[in-house]
Amino acid sequence: MNIQIGMQAPDFTLRDNEKNTVTLSEQRGKNVLLLFFPLAFTSVCTKELCSVRDNLAMYNQLNVQVYGISVDSLFTLDKFRIEQNLNFPLLSDFNKTVSTTYGAIYDKFVLEMEGVSKRSAFIIDKQGVIQYAEVLENAGEVPDFEAIKICLDRINS
Repeated sequence: MNIQIGMQAPDFTLRDNEKNTVTLSEQRGKNVLLLFFPLAFTSVCTKELCSVRDNLAMYNQLNVQVYGISVDSLFTLDKFRIEQNLNFPLLSDFNKTVSTTYGAIYDKFVLEMEGVSKRSAFIIDKQGVIQYAEVLENAGEVPDFEAIKICLDRINS
């Protein structure tokens, strides 16, 4: 599926690193930032998510709930979250359904791995509408966090 700005965000339910279920439609009434990332413990993913960790106060001021999503198991994500002192939930898309629905999945990744989440960012507003969509083909790049902040400023004004 090709996610477009202005469309209703596809609903999903995933488990977080603490084994709780998180359903996107239950987040209505608050803005949501979904950050898909390839694999826990890799250098670019660690850099990206630690940057979000270090700027979480800004995201909180912008009234947004941040979720990291990867195809790693919830057990791996819990260990990653603890080791990196991440202060937002990580969701396990182990079955690859949400990454596929959001068009954020590599058919082929490095070292013959298949079905790994593409580094991507989606902002979903309080009504469940996509306001920002960025899917990166190059896993070595990170989302445009300045553009994300500008979008969040706009939907909060």
